[in-house]
Amino acid sequence: MVGDIARFLLNVVFTLYGAVLLLRLWLQFARMPPYNPISRTVFQVTDWLVIPLRRVLGGRGGVDWASLVAAWLTALIYLTAVMLIAGGNPLSMLPEGLWISLMLMLKWAVNLVMWVTLLMVILSWVNPNAPAMPVLQALTAPLLDPIRRFMPSLGGLDLSPLVLFLFTQVALMVLSRIGLPIFGL
Repeated sequence: MVGDIARFLLNVVFTLYGAVLLLRLWLQFARMPPYNPISRTVFQVTDWLVIPLRRVLGGRGGVDWASLVAAWLTALIYLTAVMLIAGGNPLSMLPEGLWISLMLMLKWAVNLVMWVTLLMVILSWVNPNAPAMPVLQALTAPLLDPIRRFMPSLGGLDLSPLVLFLFTQVALMVLSRIGLPIFGL
């Protein structure tokens, strides 16, 4: 029971931190201003890990490789901690552990897309003028706009977030079959 609780707590902490690292990458990709309260919070939480990695990796091709590598390292550390709690040897998972941590990071990214889209939809119903709405719309627009081109709105009802939500669920199923069934992650 203690092992299950420890694994649950590790899952929550590492998933949230990995998602924040990926959100940092997504905010930069969407060209959100760094003085935005959401961007500022994300940067403050992740700077301690990303800035030293940026000195080593730099940014090439418009991609924040430091944030991406930091998310992957977070997944690898999480996987190592789960192996230690289970009583296994983390070195025994090499090289599969490198692949599994990449799949885990992708799972976090897909979950992040799903939750940001869901939050945007809920806020658009409850408080469309919320300060976070422009950020959420800027993040989700590149994903929703291609869907909107194929799917017209039905009497003012935009179903593109529902379609994106379904795509994320399918992607999570595929990811769980590809690299995560061994550890049940």
